[in-house]
Amino acid sequence: MGGELDGLADRLDAISEELADLAIDRLKGALRRGVSGRPADEKRITQARRAVEKAAHILRGFDDGRSEDD
Repeated sequence: MGGELDGLADRLDAISEELADLAIDRLKGALRRGVSGRPADEKRITQARRAVEKAAHILRGFDDGRSEDD
């Protein structure tokens, strides 16, 4: 993979980790408040994290010469 795409994928990995930390903080806060179930904002953060992880995976998929459409 070109250095440019590799760098972007690495940055997306870092963002994914930040989102995971934020989601955990939201869950811990909900537990402290006695909230049952997952908070809506934690669900959105987790959804965003998964999308970022997918984007990083897609960028790394260029290594093997295949596109996601193959």
